[in-house]
Amino acid sequence: MNPHPNMREAYGLALLELGKVNRNVVALEADLGKSTRSVLFQEAFPDRYFQMGIAEQNMAATAAGLALVGKIPFIHSFAVFAAGRTFDQLRNTVSIPRLNVRICGSSCGLSDFGDGKTHQSVEDVAIMRALPNMTVLSPMDSIETVKMMECLIDWPGPVYIRINRSDLPFLYPLSEPYHIGKITKLRDGSDVVLLAAGVMVSRSLEAAGLLAEKGISARVFNVSTIKPINRQGLIEAVTGARAIVVSEEHNTVGGLGGAVLEALRTVSHASVELIGIKDSFGMSAANYEEILARFGLTAPDIAGAAMDLLRKS
Repeated sequence: MNPHPNMREAYGLALLELGKVNRNVVALEADLGKSTRSVLFQEAFPDRYFQMGIAEQNMAATAAGLALVGKIPFIHSFAVFAAGRTFDQLRNTVSIPRLNVRICGSSCGLSDFGDGKTHQSVEDVAIMRALPNMTVLSPMDSIETVKMMECLIDWPGPVYIRINRSDLPFLYPLSEPYHIGKITKLRDGSDVVLLAAGVMVSRSLEAAGLLAEKGISARVFNVSTIKPINRQGLIEAVTGARAIVVSEEHNTVGGLGGAVLEALRTVSHASVELIGIKDSFGMSAANYEEILARFGLTAPDIAGAAMDLLRKS
């Protein structure tokens, strides 16, 4: 399947492909199918698609029941609702019994730039990461999204996958194998390590280019499995670096940065700076680039943080 630059569209197409190869795959939607692109599954398999209305809690509980009888349910809503409205059901009826429910948090982070604070998910990773048995994924592009989806047929237990609303550049090598937990090196370097997930991976690569112009060598890693995080892979990734910058489109409380620091806590490592949303909600903006700039989620912000750490080292 040729990759589509829009992550939502790529997700919908990948879900459709899973439905073709496994009849146990079913989809549930909370009245947002045209946006989450689960509508593609509905068109092909109307008998395996359940429109639950604006009732995410009921959707999650119904998915648990379907999983108990051997189905592989994928549930869909905007990330802020998929994580927030469903928390009690995901905790008690999905995570505790470790059921094979897949939760798609669409329009994640600030990518729904026009709808403001109520529709932007700055805390979804923290919520999902705190649930025992929950796997948390944040792909960097459409290619990785498709490869992740291919892993979700057999992966045990619940999974939360964070899907950006926008077209993003292709970064994941088409021929590169993927498995959940993989940390992908996208650029080599010796001075600084830039760790990122989601849209911030492309920003980190841009930052590495800015640093190179100043004679600073940066290696860049995509850390798309936020939980379970690959502790040994992270330790190897940061070995020898004089500075580490972790970037994410999420609150700096409870997200990828926290997961990295937890993983590195028992080993010696360079100083770490976290680039993310500084414990605040989002805002409305005219476009995506404007809101990312407003919250300091740009390549110059990442490069500046790296240079500040190096000056202090």
